[in-house]
Amino acid sequence: MPTILHNIQWNEQDDLLHTLLHPKSDIIQHSLDQGFEAEVIKLSCAQGDLVLKIWNQQAKPDVEAQYQLLQFLLAKGIAVSKPIGWGMLHNQDQVLLTTFDGTALTNMNKKKIVQTATLLSAIHHVKITESEYALLPKYGFIDYFFPDVAMYTDISDILYQVMPMITLEQNRVIHGDFHLGNILTTENRYTVIDWTNGQLGDARYDAVWSMTLQKIYISERYAEVFRDAYLAEHPISEEELHIFEALACLRWILLARQGGITVQPQAQQNIKQVIANNPLLAERNCEV
Repeated sequence: MPTILHNIQWNEQDDLLHTLLHPKSDIIQHSLDQGFEAEVIKLSCAQGDLVLKIWNQQAKPDVEAQYQLLQFLLAKGIAVSKPIGWGMLHNQDQVLLTTFDGTALTNMNKKKIVQTATLLSAIHHVKITESEYALLPKYGFIDYFFPDVAMYTDISDILYQVMPMITLEQNRVIHGDFHLGNILTTENRYTVIDWTNGQLGDARYDAVWSMTLQKIYISERYAEVFRDAYLAEHPISEEELHIFEALACLRWILLARQGGITVQPQAQQNIKQVIANNPLLAERNCEV
């Protein structure tokens, strides 16, 4: 019986997908999430559970780069989903098929926070050979993480004051949006998902973005636990932490204004506190 998989023009696929495309394959479809940029569908079959992610045309992801990055990270021993195939629907929406690797983390405690910090540390420790650098995507920092920032002069003014304070080191694999919602668990195994923003970048920014999100959405206490565990393996100076936290706050404010994130009252209150405690933002007019 034809399934959604038969409606996709596959550009790359592994042997499992060849099997699933057989007319007699029995696949049960479950909708998991309809997000701002993509729809996520769980596919259950005799070979196991899979996840099909379908991006809308407004998102414009580089799905081929994601597919290759997942292959690269798997080969390096990083806990990511196995890519099964990528392609395009008839309406030009891009899709990525991967293994299903559990459910989101819940009931957080100190041990789990430390384990997530170790996950991010392992990603940033990945060794890249000269030939492999050419295989990994790399983007302009401001263009990628601050799209259309010129439309918000209060943000862009501060952004261009802060940027000269740091020299970016775009020489590590970064996730780009490492937070607890992008970590799945099953049978005590963690898997990092959603590599839409995966690229060669600055590990310090990647880590501090995650720390800042934890301050905003979880708690200052757990953010400090994450920070201490991560810095034990990747030292970052206090000055660098302040600079990258300032950039993270500016990005969060930009996303909030553009409608890319939902702003709950508690999150808004928390980021105001982060801004007040950041020496680079407290003295500048940075409105949430």
